[in-house]
Amino acid sequence: MAPNSDSSPLESLPNVALKQKRALPFFNQHPWVFTGAVLSVKGAPAPGDEVVVRADHGKFVARGLFNSNSNIRVRLYSWNEEVALDREFWDERIKTAVSLRSDFIQNEETTAYRLINSEADGLSGLTVDRYGDWLLVQFTSLALAERKEILFDLLEEHCSPKGIWLRTEKGIRDLEGLSISDGLVRGEEPPRPVPIKENGLTFLVDVAEGQKTGYFLDQRDNRRAVARYTAGHKVLDLFSYSGGFGITAAVTGGAESVTCVDSSKPALESAQQNATANDVAEKVNIAASDCFKYLEAARDEGAVFDTVILDPPKMTRSASGAKSALRGYHSLNDLAVSVLRPGGILVTCCCSGHISRDEFVRMLSGVATGSGRRIQILESRGHAADHPVSPNCPENAYLKCLICRVV
Repeated sequence: MAPNSDSSPLESLPNVALKQKRALPFFNQHPWVFTGAVLSVKGAPAPGDEVVVRADHGKFVARGLFNSNSNIRVRLYSWNEEVALDREFWDERIKTAVSLRSDFIQNEETTAYRLINSEADGLSGLTVDRYGDWLLVQFTSLALAERKEILFDLLEEHCSPKGIWLRTEKGIRDLEGLSISDGLVRGEEPPRPVPIKENGLTFLVDVAEGQKTGYFLDQRDNRRAVARYTAGHKVLDLFSYSGGFGITAAVTGGAESVTCVDSSKPALESAQQNATANDVAEKVNIAASDCFKYLEAARDEGAVFDTVILDPPKMTRSASGAKSALRGYHSLNDLAVSVLRPGGILVTCCCSGHISRDEFVRMLSGVATGSGRRIQILESRGHAADHPVSPNCPENAYLKCLICRVV
């Protein structure tokens, strides 16, 4: 990609024509132009080049960045013919994203949060999380990765971090044709672990090796919400990772005891450290196990809990796997209900964007019918506010968190 291609005049840019009757979503500012919507490409753009997208009759739709390696052939950013995708454009987008978090999220009680949330912040293919004085950057777009030095400069300018660390999502190198490696890209290396504050609690996060960028920031508000129901409860926190839900239930919610179950021993070691850091180690039990098998054994032994929390990893990464995943969610929730006392609290989560909220609720309806237990949804929740969702790209609304009472 030529260094100055971002500021090319509109008439000099390559053109991508859309197939007939395929332009409406993009006039409505959906940012992903998949290969199947493309009629033709004129001008031989290289991966990462800026292009103009037009309807089949030639009408301007948007400016975007091209990638012949990806099924998302063009990511759209500017729907104004006069606004080029240059340094000034990226500066405005980053500045706007930072201002949202500084106005509503960042405070002494919360020092870790999503700083840039890809499509919802108008920066499709860029995710940035802040952990104290460090920024964790993920690229899911080759075109933005090609502009990484500009973006790193702007992040340093607006955020003044001690360091910037690059993390790469599993499989994205192949999907986008990326050739980048994890590691330090600016400033100082982060400590391992990085101490953060979340809702006044202390968590220790390994940003270099932990899942995602080290912690599940999108569940912050849900962890606090669940704690409102756990006073005096015996809590089972399944797929607990580093103990965010369970430890919040113990500290903020006043739970009597918490059992954190996960198949990852490093995650459970982190959970134990976090329990100690928050002075609830005597309340928190650790169990290394497959969560399905743990529930089956607990059911067979007649164990009973007041609250069961289910926060499993994605059960499908494609639409074709949605039906199978829903069967898995049904089995998991059915097992959870079998160990809940009457009137107990079930917290059930789904982080797959290929399963809708309605589908997830219908799954839970099937659990209620099959188990003979009445399930009442008390709260239907989603992401924390630092993970905004664009109405133009509803696929971003991936997280479902249902807080339920099981009679």
